[in-house]
Amino acid sequence: MEISGTAAIVTGGASGLGGATARALAARGAQVFALDLPSAIEKADAVENVTYLAADVTSGEEVQAAVDTAAGSGAPLRITVNCAGIGPSTRTVGKTGPHDLDLYRKVIEVNLIGTFNVLRLAAAAMGKTEELEHGARGVIINTASIAAFDGQIGQVAYASSKGGVVGMTLPAARDLSNVGIRVLTIAPGIVDTPMLATVSDEFRAGLAAGIPFPKRLAQPTEYAQLAVSLVEHDYLNGEVIRMDGALRMAPR
Repeated sequence: MEISGTAAIVTGGASGLGGATARALAARGAQVFALDLPSAIEKADAVENVTYLAADVTSGEEVQAAVDTAAGSGAPLRITVNCAGIGPSTRTVGKTGPHDLDLYRKVIEVNLIGTFNVLRLAAAAMGKTEELEHGARGVIINTASIAAFDGQIGQVAYASSKGGVVGMTLPAARDLSNVGIRVLTIAPGIVDTPMLATVSDEFRAGLAAGIPFPKRLAQPTEYAQLAVSLVEHDYLNGEVIRMDGALRMAPR
């Protein structure tokens, strides 16, 4: 699918994977609407063809308002990339007792329900656009993690949420096939995002050493490159693509 001349929604679009993806799509001629929390948008750099919209992905009203803005921009809404997410680490039973239920619920709400919330509302708007060749109308790309397959100690909530994103990929693609919307998921490995900015060089080197090849952390721009490729490849649908340097996570 041609990117230039379309409208695109990117959640978590103020930084990290979402920020890189928003910039990559904008550079290819898309009118990008980057959704994020107000605190994140305040720190974001201005980017040509990127409009920042304050929205919590768990809110039906806020996401609907953002979708309406994108759909009413004058360019057809054909691309949505879900990058918003959180990743706290807590054991099922730790030194302080059982896993906090509200924390578990929050991770599921943001990572899984938030992804589905954006998917359902964006798909409804995308389904109203004019058909392209072979009935295509757009593509939605979600973000899981290799933790969906190889969840480590302390990742029970995170792995659960990302496993849910993996599980929704094929049925969502099948649901939306009648309106010409493809659904895909990227499952990144260890990416050098702002969440890793506070760790030591020694710790980062240790993470990189465990990756078969290439022995380095992935870059957000590589996620964005893959997302752009998936948008442009019209025959990819209902699939989860690992981007991890062949890494299979150990228990810890």
